[in-house]
Amino acid sequence: MAAVRGLTLTAVALRAVTPWARGRLLATSRGPQARREASSSGPEAGEGQIHLTASCVQRLLEITEGSEFLRLEVEGGGCSGFQYKFSLDTVINPDDRVFEQGGARVVVDSDSLAFVKGAQVDFSQELIRSSFQVLNNPQAQQGCSCGSSFSIKL
Repeated sequence: MAAVRGLTLTAVALRAVTPWARGRLLATSRGPQARREASSSGPEAGEGQIHLTASCVQRLLEITEGSEFLRLEVEGGGCSGFQYKFSLDTVINPDDRVFEQGGARVVVDSDSLAFVKGAQVDFSQELIRSSFQVLNNPQAQQGCSCGSSFSIKL
C-alpha cells in the first residue's frame, strides 16, 4: 500500500491513478511539448510509413507483454475535426499496417493511416502527464491549442 496525500491506496488502485505504472492508462492528448522535434535521431518517416522515436520504443517495451502492441487510430472529434486515439491491442485485422522498430510495434488501420502517414509516434513524459503523441504529421494542417485534435490538409 502507498500513501498519497493522506489516502491509502492498494497496488491496484495506485496503478489506476499513475500513468507511469505498469497499468493500461494511455493518454491521447498532446501537451505543449508535442510541438518539439522528435526525441530520436532515427531515419525520417517515408511516404506511407510511421516512424517510432526511441522514447516510444522504450516505453512500448516496458508496457507490452507477449503479442500486445500499440494501436493508433484517428477518429472524428475534438475542436479541429479529428483526434488521435491510442490503445493496447492483441488482434491484427486484415486492413492493419504494422510498423515495428526495436521489438516494439505500432499498428494502424488503413483508414487511419491516410491521416497519419509520414508522422512520428513519440512518448512524452512531463511533470503532470505521460502520453503517446503523434508528432510532425504531414497530413495535419492545424490543431487546437491543447493539441488533442487536428484538421487535415485538403
